[in-house]
Amino acid sequence: MTDKYSEILKKHWGYDSFRGIQRSIIESIGQGRDTLGLMPTGGGKSITFQVPALATEGVCIVITPLIALMKDQVMNLRKKGIMAKAIYSGLSHDETLTTLENCIFGKTKFLYISPERLSSELFQTKMRHMRISFITIDEAHCISQWGYDFRPSYLNISLIRKLKPEVPILALTATATPTVVNDIQEKLEFREKNVFRMSFERKNLAYVVRKTENKYQELIHILSRVGGSAIVYARSRQRTKEVAELLNGEGMSATFYHAGLETNVKDERQKAWTQDKIRIMVATNAFGMGIDKPDVRLVIHIDSPDSIEAYFQEAGRGGRDGKKSYAVLLYNNNDFAKLSRRISDNFPEKDYIKQVYEHLAYFYQIGMGSGYNKTFEFNIEKFCKIFKHFPVQVDSALKILERAGYIEYTEERDNSARVMFLTSRDELYRLNNNTPTEDKVIIALLRNYSGLFSDYAFIDEGFLASETGFTSHEVYETLKSLNNKRILNFIPRKHIPFIKYTQRREEMQHIRIMPEVYDRRKEQFCERIETMKQYIQRDTECRSIMLLAYFGEKAAHRCGQCDVCQSKSGEDNGNEIDDAKKKIKELIGDGKRHHITELHKLLIPAATINVALADMMQEETVCQQDGFVFIEEDRRRQKKIE
Repeated sequence: MTDKYSEILKKHWGYDSFRGIQRSIIESIGQGRDTLGLMPTGGGKSITFQVPALATEGVCIVITPLIALMKDQVMNLRKKGIMAKAIYSGLSHDETLTTLENCIFGKTKFLYISPERLSSELFQTKMRHMRISFITIDEAHCISQWGYDFRPSYLNISLIRKLKPEVPILALTATATPTVVNDIQEKLEFREKNVFRMSFERKNLAYVVRKTENKYQELIHILSRVGGSAIVYARSRQRTKEVAELLNGEGMSATFYHAGLETNVKDERQKAWTQDKIRIMVATNAFGMGIDKPDVRLVIHIDSPDSIEAYFQEAGRGGRDGKKSYAVLLYNNNDFAKLSRRISDNFPEKDYIKQVYEHLAYFYQIGMGSGYNKTFEFNIEKFCKIFKHFPVQVDSALKILERAGYIEYTEERDNSARVMFLTSRDELYRLNNNTPTEDKVIIALLRNYSGLFSDYAFIDEGFLASETGFTSHEVYETLKSLNNKRILNFIPRKHIPFIKYTQRREEMQHIRIMPEVYDRRKEQFCERIETMKQYIQRDTECRSIMLLAYFGEKAAHRCGQCDVCQSKSGEDNGNEIDDAKKKIKELIGDGKRHHITELHKLLIPAATINVALADMMQEETVCQQDGFVFIEEDRRRQKKIE
C-alpha cells in the first residue's frame, strides 16, 4: 500500500522509493518537528523538502544563498506543473510585490529567497499574512560562526522565526562537524534536538593525494589516464584560465569558470560542460554548488582548499551516479607555505582592519558620527590604488568589520540587466526591418514585463532564453543589437560590491573587534589549515577514515581504494589510535570541560585524534558538546562505584 509521500515521489519524480534518510526527514518535518538533515553532496536534499511541501497546505519558504540554484529549481518545478517563484537582488519592487501577494493568495507552492532579503520590511509585512507549511534552510552550516562558511546574512533567519514561531524549520547541510550541528540547532531555536545523519562515506569515490613537483604535467597525465567528465579546482581566477588554455593546447576539451565572468558566459560554459560538449571545467570554488551532473569521473585539486569541509564538498561532486570516480589532490612543498599565508590573508592584524575602516570613511568622505544606513558602490581596485592596499587583505578586513557590526559588505551583488523601449508601442509595431530573432525577443519582453515604455524594468536573460528557445548568449546579443538600433536601451547585468554603514562612523581608536569576531575565528581557521595539512601529509591512514572521523563518523573499515590503502594494504595503525585514546583520557580525566582545540596540543596528528575521539564517543567513554570534550559526572561516579 502506497502512502501520500510515495505517491508524490512517483508522480513528479518517477522514483519508486526514497533513498537513505530521505523518508525519515520527510516524516519528521511532516509531523511539524524542527529537523536537521545531514546529507552529503548528491544525497538528494531537494526531495526532502519538495515532497512534504506538496503534501502539506501552504507555501514552503526555501532560504538559499545560491541564485543560480534558485533559478534552476524554480524552472524544474515549473516544468512539473508546480508553481514556484524566487526573490533575490535585482528584481524590481513590483515583481517582488506580485510574488509575495501570490504567496498570500495561495497561488505559489515554493518561494525561494536569499537570506539578505529576509530583513526587508516588505517581506516581513507580507509574510505575516502567508500560510506557511514550513521553512527550509539550505546550506544551514552558514548560520554557525564555527562553520567554515559563516554568512552573517543567515542570522536574519531568527527574525522570521520570531514572526512565525509555530512554523517548523527544516535545516539541510552537506558539511557539518559535531560542534556545528549543535550550533545550527541553537541558532535556529529548535524546540528539541532532532538530527538525521546520512553516512558521509562514498564507497565509489577513491581519494588520492599525490606529491609532484610539476602539477601541470601530473594533471595532464591523470586526465589522459582517466576518461570522462572532470572538474579541476584552482585557487585563483587567473589560474583557471591558464590551466584551461594549457589543457586545450594538449588537445583536451576544457573551459574555465569563476565568479568574475558575466552571468551569460557562466551559464553557457556550465551548460556546455553539463551537456558533455566540453569535457573539463577548470574553476574556482565559485563553481559546483547546485550543479546536478552525476557522471563526473574526476575531481582534481591543483591547489589545496582551506578546510576539510570545503575539500569534502568539492571532491564529493565526483561520482554521484554511484560509479567509480576519483578525487585527486596534487601538492608540493610550496603548498604548505601558501596554506599558512592564507591565515594572514584572512585575518589581517586588528590595527590594519581599523585602518581600512578609516580609509573607507576618507574614500566616501563620511564625517565623524555620520554615514548611518548609507549604501555605496565599492570599487575595490580604485580603493586599493588610492590607499596602497592589497585586495585580498581589504576583502578580509571588510568581512571582519561586517561581523563586528560596523558595515554590511555585499560582495559582487548581482545587478540584473535592465531594459526600456525608446520607441512608442505604435512605432514598435510598424517596424519591419527586424530579424525574426529580434522580433521573438521583443514579443517575449512585452508578454512578460510591464512598464517598459515609461521606465527601466529589470529582466532575466535566462528566463527570456527559456521563453524564446534561444540561449542566454543569443538573447544577450539580440538585446545589444536592438540597443544599437535605438529600439530600446539595454543595460547589461553587472557585478558590483556594495558597502552599507550599519552604524555611524566611529573614531578609529573606538573600533572594537571582539574575540568571537576575530580571535576565536582565527584560532579555528588555523586549526582547519593545520588539519588540512595533516590530511595531505598523513600517509599511514585511510583517507576515507580520516575524512569521516573529522565529521564525527566512525568508519567500520578501510576504503581499500585510496592512495594510502593501495600502498599500505593490510597495515594496522591501531597502536597509534590506542595511544591517542590514552592521552585524551589523561587530559580530560580531571572531570573538567576541555575545549577541543586542547586535544591538538597532545603532539599527535589531528587525523589520529579525530579517529580516536570518534571511537571514544561511540564507546560512550567521552562526550562532546558545544566545542568541549569531557567525561560526564554520572559516568565518572558510576566508574568509581564499580
